[in-house]
Amino acid sequence: MSINTYQSPLSERYASPEMGRIFSAQHKYSTWRRLWLALAQAEKELGLPITNEQLAELSAHLDDIDFDKVAQYEKVMQHDVMAHIHAYGALCPKARPIIHWGATSCYVTDNADLIQMREGLALLLDKLKRLNKIIGQFASKHARLACLAYTHFQPAQLTTLGKRACLWLQDFREDAKELQLRLDNMPFLGVKGATGTQASFLALFHGEQDKVSQLDYLVAEKMGFSHLLTITGQTYPRKWDSILLNALAGIGVSASKCATDLRLLAHLKEVLEPFGTQQVGSSAMPYKRNPILAERVCGLSRFIISLAQNGAYTAATQWLERTLDDSVNRRLTLPEAFLTCDAILDLLIKIFDGLAVNEKAIAAHVEEELPLISLENILMAAVEKGGDRQSLHESLRQYSLKHEKQNLLDAVAQDPAFNLKADEIGQLLSVDKLVGRAPEQVEEFLKEGLI
Repeated sequence: MSINTYQSPLSERYASPEMGRIFSAQHKYSTWRRLWLALAQAEKELGLPITNEQLAELSAHLDDIDFDKVAQYEKVMQHDVMAHIHAYGALCPKARPIIHWGATSCYVTDNADLIQMREGLALLLDKLKRLNKIIGQFASKHARLACLAYTHFQPAQLTTLGKRACLWLQDFREDAKELQLRLDNMPFLGVKGATGTQASFLALFHGEQDKVSQLDYLVAEKMGFSHLLTITGQTYPRKWDSILLNALAGIGVSASKCATDLRLLAHLKEVLEPFGTQQVGSSAMPYKRNPILAERVCGLSRFIISLAQNGAYTAATQWLERTLDDSVNRRLTLPEAFLTCDAILDLLIKIFDGLAVNEKAIAAHVEEELPLISLENILMAAVEKGGDRQSLHESLRQYSLKHEKQNLLDAVAQDPAFNLKADEIGQLLSVDKLVGRAPEQVEEFLKEGLI
């Protein structure tokens, strides 16, 4: 770690080494070289005068990038692609004449971006599936653990902790479906030339349309893509960046909802995120046990949600076949978005791997609110005995305002309008009845399968 220059906290503190490697300079620029190699191989296969010796030379120097030399070239040329072409050519003197033959800069920049994002999506999807599995196990374990449900963060009815976890899981399942869809349909720019017309390649092959088309598909195949864009400008449509960033922002939405709920439950002392034996909660208050992991998830989620706007603005402001104001924004936005999502998922996996459930606190909160929570069942039972639903509702509203919770049910039992005896009211206080179908809903939901 350098202490003299700024480094992104995402790569320094939060994101995994695996995601950092995908968006590293080494991986990005070695991918450029693999694209140049694939282009040369395809061009040779279609009859252009490229030798096996030239291809072997290109293959031998895919990863040994001299970044100092690249920086020297770029300082003079003010063009990153040309700097890398010259640095690569210096290592491959025999192949130097045919590197980047017929291509424009976006051949390597855009195709490499798509390759990196495909790899990033695959890593995120694996982690999201792991998270979903862990939350599913948590939901199954606590499918019948009754707890207070809240509306407006005020006690409402009973649910179960497992049912609540399924609310989180349901969101993350949708995110996984979205990532899978985007991964399955990840496009490849291919070889399209300066304005997307493939004019340079048509000239290379002396007007042979079929060979230009074959070249496009050959390069895509060599780089592992089955979805090749037919229509592009110089770049692939920036709409794709917007779509992908929205998918990543969707993870942030789900994560923030989940982590916010965990923070609220931590305040109630019902669930507690992992806390190390030597962990310090506060420099001033030794007793503090703050939900810092969930708080970190919320902060990172806010960031990734905001990044989605960059993709939308960039796609909306492209000029005709291309403009270059997208470049600096995408260099910042795309890697940071993937690193942010990676950090969020790692944090959530850590939280749910060690999430502690305080059943005593949960039971105490249920017991405290049970008289109020039972009122809806009391209302339905009284109506079933012939009472007027609207009049009884008003009576219960008045009783709940006038009486302490422990005296409330006595008042109802003494009111002839309800026609309910004390033992009948007692039966309506059964926690098993008050949770409704929550346990069965958990079971049914988990049977739908995980993605």
